[in-house]
Amino acid sequence: MADSRFPISLEFFPPKTPEGAEKLRVVRSKLYALRPEFCSVTFGAGGSTQAGTFSAVSEILSEGVQAASHFSCVGATKATVRAQLAELKAMGVKRLVALRGDLPSGYGLGGEFQYASDLVAFIRAETGDDFHIEVAAYPEVHPQAKSPASDLQAFATKVRAGANSAITQYFYNADAYFRFVEEVDALGLTVPVVPGIMPITSSTQLMRFSDACGAEIPRWIRLRLQSYGDDVESIKAFGLDVVTSLCEQLRAGGAPAIHFYTMNQSVATLALCERLGLSA
Repeated sequence: MADSRFPISLEFFPPKTPEGAEKLRVVRSKLYALRPEFCSVTFGAGGSTQAGTFSAVSEILSEGVQAASHFSCVGATKATVRAQLAELKAMGVKRLVALRGDLPSGYGLGGEFQYASDLVAFIRAETGDDFHIEVAAYPEVHPQAKSPASDLQAFATKVRAGANSAITQYFYNADAYFRFVEEVDALGLTVPVVPGIMPITSSTQLMRFSDACGAEIPRWIRLRLQSYGDDVESIKAFGLDVVTSLCEQLRAGGAPAIHFYTMNQSVATLALCERLGLSA
């Protein structure tokens, strides 16, 4: 029986073409059967996809689903952020994912915000409790952090600046997540830390993403994926088994919700949720 009480959320990236936008509408219509708590839309480096992000967010809201806009502050000024917040509020957005954001190639830090915590504090000061603010968490440590301790303190600073909850970078080692949550609790921080889950559908795509963002692929998973070569069906079947088991461990261990990185596809997330008893 479907367990509709366990919350899930879904992440999309803004499509770059009219064809991509139409494909994403079809994907969303299928995934809405999962009754997500909200859907988030990512923001490009330096806010490069802002128009596409806001457009996708607006469409999701018009489809009757809560939408969260990613909001990065690299290169931003207080004036531009203030204007964007006003635009999102007018659209009916109630939730933001506040991030420093990735630097575009060859781009200095610039702007009036150095850290995501600066952005969180500014949003709170400007808008009070108008927005539920999500921040990023890194159970396996942010790739640019000086140390695990400094990374944890950076997370704590974001929470104390006014974040309501956190979504993690994807991972495949449940122990890393549980240890991070214990460390957060030990600091007296009470925000929910929601695990971000990346379905495995392509070994080359997964390796590329993980190398770029610092997510660890356990050796046994990497070797199994490599052993399948170009056998796409075996990769997908193995990936479904691995990620289903991971989600089961997270739920059993008390994770408050699950956030799925859909990559603008529906099949893998639907299959996972069906295995987990979360489908309609």
